[in-house]
Amino acid sequence: MMKLKRIGVVSFAKTVAVAYALIGLLYGAFLSLFALVGMGAMLAEELGGAAGISALFGVGAIVLFPIMFGVMGFIGGLIGGFFYNLALKYSGGLEMEFEKSTIAG
Repeated sequence: MMKLKRIGVVSFAKTVAVAYALIGLLYGAFLSLFALVGMGAMLAEELGGAAGISALFGVGAIVLFPIMFGVMGFIGGLIGGFFYNLALKYSGGLEMEFEKSTIAG
């Protein structure tokens, strides 16, 4: 049995940032889809200007959400990694069991 004593906080934060950016991309894609459907409904009602705002918001969500989520994930990862290391220090480490790979490489 091996024990994890410490994690690299910046490495952890980068990993969390990438994961959150991917989640942001998913959220942005769904929001964009809903905004574009709303734009279509507004165009059908001939509301013109409001449809343009809806389209801009929908397309912007695909770009903005991954960036926002990535930055929030990085900051959260820094804070979380710091506290995780504190918890590992005071709890004596995290027990981990690894299995040797039988794949020749």
